[in-house]
Amino acid sequence: MNSETLNTGVADNTTMIEKILFAWSGGKDSAMALYELQKAGGYEISALLTTVTEGYNRISMHGVRESLLEQQAESLGLPLEKVYITKQSSNEEYETKMRDKLTHYGYMGISSVAFGDIFLEDLKKYREDNLLKVNMKGIFPVWKRNSAELAHAFIDVGFKAVIACIDSNILDKAFASRTFDKQFLSELPSNVDPCGENGEFHSFVYDGPIFSRRIPYEKGKVVLRDNRYYFCDLMPV
Repeated sequence: MNSETLNTGVADNTTMIEKILFAWSGGKDSAMALYELQKAGGYEISALLTTVTEGYNRISMHGVRESLLEQQAESLGLPLEKVYITKQSSNEEYETKMRDKLTHYGYMGISSVAFGDIFLEDLKKYREDNLLKVNMKGIFPVWKRNSAELAHAFIDVGFKAVIACIDSNILDKAFASRTFDKQFLSELPSNVDPCGENGEFHSFVYDGPIFSRRIPYEKGKVVLRDNRYYFCDLMPV
């Protein structure tokens, strides 16, 4: 992996290892970005940074239980830093709480955060603009990768994931709780990004080359929220 791929440059053998934060969603894009980052070298992950919704005690957007998130971090062997937001969180609340957390790490000498974004320019700019406010920069290990190739690479290197949430405006309820495999990819409608980069679906990664052990879980009920999103309740075993 070269410096262009990582977008901000990977340290060579003569450069000191940089301590960074990693924005961890628990899903496949995060896992693949972390895999590529660790494979490239040059960085040490000081903590996984994850937004959790209070009351629900679940990863925001993905709806995965906090206990499964904690098991992921333990299997990855990385510290977990949670940012709690309210159920009806506004952008202002999210940005304020995230800014406070990043400022705390900034005092510790950390000046970069890595993300699993692939091609959404406006989202990347939003992240970079917010990071600039706390004198930090973004690292994007899988930026501009072909999403179909990235999805297949995720499977080929040995990652395992389950679909935790789907947007019913785009996908049928039956896709919720599916295993993210090549059969799943082959059955996606042509207007759906293979990595769900436009929010078509979200996933939970439970095994792979960066994990020390598989995270056991059971599939619970599939429920509709906000008259739009189907969530599969994944329960720790």
